[in-house]
Amino acid sequence: MTPDQSLAWLRRFGPLAVLALLLVAALASGVAGKLSLETLQAEGEALQAFAHHHPLQCAVAFVLIYVATVSVSLPGALILSLSSGFLFGPLGGFLALTGVTGGSTVVYAACRTAFGDFLRRRPGALLTRIEEGFRADAFSYLLTLRLIPAFPLLLVNVASGLMKIPLRTYLLASVLGMAPSSFVYAGIGSGLGHLFAEGDPVTLATLASPRIYLPIIGLGVLALLPPLWKAARRRRVAPAADVK
Repeated sequence: MTPDQSLAWLRRFGPLAVLALLLVAALASGVAGKLSLETLQAEGEALQAFAHHHPLQCAVAFVLIYVATVSVSLPGALILSLSSGFLFGPLGGFLALTGVTGGSTVVYAACRTAFGDFLRRRPGALLTRIEEGFRADAFSYLLTLRLIPAFPLLLVNVASGLMKIPLRTYLLASVLGMAPSSFVYAGIGSGLGHLFAEGDPVTLATLASPRIYLPIIGLGVLALLPPLWKAARRRRVAPAADVK
């Protein structure tokens, strides 16, 4: 392999390799285990005090942690979104949205650089049907995926990179699609202090109340609007074409 080829491979796969190494390091160090409600409950008062006395530093650190967590695919995005409301109140939703968008964009860019062309050239690839949906209307397709919390964040990020969605389209659809869930989870997190004050262990299961799942159901309904709008538009256009 020539030096130019080595450099090309480094540019192509280097970012993804760095993310993989960071993931291994995070898992080996036990950092991943710290991203839990149990940790937030145990350290809640100290974290709130730090956020109160050093709001700017804490906000910057929070966003960077969120970006790093999503970038290396650690399972902690939901906990961080809850923590944003717990620590920053109304501002938490904006910080959570910034962090999750930043981390998602890192994954999107790394996958787009490393594997996009290779997988798109393979005949009969598994992603062919997904690609057709993106080609039809990349913005609406991605927006719908972002609005449905049930779709794994990592898979949507990877698929977006493989399909080579334009960066502007990716960012706009991601911000609009992830904003509702970011603010819903931050709102839930803002009320965690009352639960923590009771002293009982708090888990994600204990948060399953109407105050939690009704907004999530609302997000699912909201996610149906883009495809329903497109279907209605097709029905309006079809009769007009028949008349001509």
